[in-house]
Amino acid sequence: RDSDVHVHWKGAAEIVLALCTNWLDVDGSTHEMTPDKANHFRKYIEDMAEQSLRCVAFAYRNLDPKDIPSEEQRINWELPDNDLTLIGIVGMKDPCRPGVRDAVELCTNSGVKVRMVTGDNLQTARAIALECGILTDPQASAPVIIEGKVFRAYNDAEREAVADKISVMGRSSPNDKLLLVKALKKNGHVVAVTGDGTNDAPALHEADIGLSMGIQGTEVAKESSDIIILDDNFASVVKVVRWGRSVYANIQKFIQFQLTVNVAALIINVVAAISSGNVPLNAVQLLWVNLIMDTLGALALATEPPTDQLMKRTPVGRREPLVTNIMWRNLFIQAVYQVAVLLTLNFRGRDLLHLTQDTLEHSSKVKNSFIFNTFVLCQVFNEFNARKPEELNIFEGVSRNHLFLAVVSVTVVLQVIIIEFLGKFTSTVRLSWQLWLVSLAIAFISWPLALVGKFIPVPQTPLKNLILKCWPKKKKQGDEGAAPPV
Repeated sequence: RDSDVHVHWKGAAEIVLALCTNWLDVDGSTHEMTPDKANHFRKYIEDMAEQSLRCVAFAYRNLDPKDIPSEEQRINWELPDNDLTLIGIVGMKDPCRPGVRDAVELCTNSGVKVRMVTGDNLQTARAIALECGILTDPQASAPVIIEGKVFRAYNDAEREAVADKISVMGRSSPNDKLLLVKALKKNGHVVAVTGDGTNDAPALHEADIGLSMGIQGTEVAKESSDIIILDDNFASVVKVVRWGRSVYANIQKFIQFQLTVNVAALIINVVAAISSGNVPLNAVQLLWVNLIMDTLGALALATEPPTDQLMKRTPVGRREPLVTNIMWRNLFIQAVYQVAVLLTLNFRGRDLLHLTQDTLEHSSKVKNSFIFNTFVLCQVFNEFNARKPEELNIFEGVSRNHLFLAVVSVTVVLQVIIIEFLGKFTSTVRLSWQLWLVSLAIAFISWPLALVGKFIPVPQTPLKNLILKCWPKKKKQGDEGAAPPV
């Protein structure tokens, strides 16, 4: 009737369908929604959902103008959502972007579990998850694939118990995503969340890493996130993981290199000073070693580009130490080798280098210059070892890192200039070509030594925890003579 007011509704197909008591035929006639007809429409929805189509239903209801409140009262007026007439159901295709399936597979292989939290119904969510590779079993059931209202109804302990098993959550609200993030964090996981809407802001803020969308994301979501994905593509998340791991690995490489130089220089000078009163490395020489260690070492090692090998590693836990047992092993092997060789040269250098025929003053200068030169060249060769703390081939990809090669070349050239031309400044003397070859040979041994060392197994337990286990615990006062618990 022309005098009626039409209130139109649209939304999730199965929810709108449940509110309908009539349906509109193609000729414009209205028919009663019988149980058989409702099941017929549900079958359509399920068929479209299984094809990863997002189903939206449209319905309307006639209202008498007398039932509509005035404009002042209309603010708090709730539109009637019963006795609706179904107009139609539409299935919309939102295809996965190219490369998403490969990105999900890369994340899975690198130990990052991808979970999908969506407002779509379970059938649509299952089809999209299978298409993306998030789900691999078409027959997966709860709790692998779960509805938001079911997860919401659990208490905190139950949510924490099922959170690790969930791969897909359908028909979820923004609060369900927040509850899932909290449950995963309580289980000790490092959680990253992607989102684009204002309602995603709490979950983005709660997560360890919040990733918002640069194109479709709202300003609230961007403000709550840590990283903005400019192209709104999930494949960019893989780049985030890749570069994040690369930065972390480069820091570890630099720390391993720096600790080796520090430990070796400290032990050599301290032992020599205590035993003989003279130090083989003077202040200017140590300043040059510091320059190699800090500035040039950082440039060489901290700029290593990410490699595919990084994506094959397992994620680093939030409580895992920065200096791993593998790094301690590598550091120990190189430091012990350098200290042993250089202290031997310090105490027996005159005999070993055949300098007994020279005066004591000149032979001491040659010996100390040789120790300084060998020590610096050991660090240059050890820079290559630090590039690959775990891999056997330390030269893989070195030709693509032009900055690393430039830093190593500059270091070697400057070392030659210091020894051969800046003797007064560094208190060194020129070395013969034979001594240069011996220095290079001693430094070169660090490569096969590092290769052999990588076959030495290390315990999985961090070194700090191993030390604490060996350290005897102090008994608390009152423990002695206490009665055993019943």
